[in-house]
Amino acid sequence: MKKRLLICLLSLFLILGTSLSSQAQCSVCTRTAEQMGERPATGMNTGILYLAFMPLAIISVLAYRWWKSEKASV
Repeated sequence: MKKRLLICLLSLFLILGTSLSSQAQCSVCTRTAEQMGERPATGMNTGILYLAFMPLAIISVLAYRWWKSEKASV
């Protein structure tokens, strides 16, 4: 029960953390975004977060399936 609660809280934290105004730009991207203006910079930041989501989601699903199979074999 505690593990489920921990997983749910961690998932909620990650979802809320990425939905807030996150800054996911490297220094080069930040300088480029500063030159473009506010609205394009926000779009660029959203695009970076969007591209980072899919690999993290795939890794999360694989880790969960591995954890579930290890738990079942014990």
